[in-house]
Amino acid sequence: MAETQQQSGSTPEDEAPQVPDSVTFMVPKKEISMVPDMGKWKRSQAYADYMGFVLTLNEGVKGKKFTSEYKVSETVEKLLDLLGTLDRWIDETPPVDQPSRFGNKAFRTWYAKLDQEAEALVSTVLPADKSAAAPEIAVYLKESVGNATRIDYGTGHEAAFAAFLCCLCKVGALRVDDQLAIVFQVFNKYLTVMRKLQKTYRMEPAGSQGVWGLDDFQFLPFIWGSSQFVDHPTLEPRHFLDERVVNEHQHEYMFLDCIKFINEMKTGPFAEHSNQLWNISAVPSWSKVNQGLVRMYKAECLEKFPVIQHFKFGSLLSIQSGKP
Repeated sequence: MAETQQQSGSTPEDEAPQVPDSVTFMVPKKEISMVPDMGKWKRSQAYADYMGFVLTLNEGVKGKKFTSEYKVSETVEKLLDLLGTLDRWIDETPPVDQPSRFGNKAFRTWYAKLDQEAEALVSTVLPADKSAAAPEIAVYLKESVGNATRIDYGTGHEAAFAAFLCCLCKVGALRVDDQLAIVFQVFNKYLTVMRKLQKTYRMEPAGSQGVWGLDDFQFLPFIWGSSQFVDHPTLEPRHFLDERVVNEHQHEYMFLDCIKFINEMKTGPFAEHSNQLWNISAVPSWSKVNQGLVRMYKAECLEKFPVIQHFKFGSLLSIQSGKP
């Protein structure tokens, strides 16, 4: 189904221009090894492309429900199949009996399968003339599901999945008119699989700030989810504390779906277990919430060395300085 309205603002092709045919793909590697290296990251083409991608999708979903009409391309269908495979592997890899409640070691068995199959999975999504990009792009998929040593998951892993999708745009597998499907279908399915991983293997939050962080595991769905609410005629930020509103509208709005998951996983007063989100409920408008969350994402995730030291750079997301 074609999206009839023209999206305003930039497009993924503006923000993350497609790579020339002459590019030599490479396996991405870490480049940020010390705190002073953070300046290199913020000046890099990778940072500009990544943030441009996040903001383009933020603009694309503005005021749109999950139930809006949009196109679902063949690439999106293939990505959903890929995520369905990861989901099936969880069912085939039950948690093992172990003394420790957290960090079930069966996650390592599940991860080993992904490690082995990632390139083949990514190849199914790529255009034939860009098959050489599979080893490079597969690294971001492997980085997006958590850490197999620590059996934890956090916003750095989530960022790797957004980087994975950004790379697919850069090689032309995903296109401008896939914007809504990228968030509403692909990213939403990714969230479902990550929650299942977190619950099944009792994964620890990576670098969690406890009650002072926005959420133990995710950040991007709160940004894109708040954008969906911009200019909503009746629902205001204060309404997400109302369980009745959450239950009624969670199937239409990503933000409320995240709140529902928090309510299921945590006990006690919301103001205590999710203090930052509780504070957000007092902000008067969704556009202010959205702007504030983008600022917070840059400050709390993208500008934090413990998160970015794990980010990997290749030919598609380059450490080279961006165009001034």
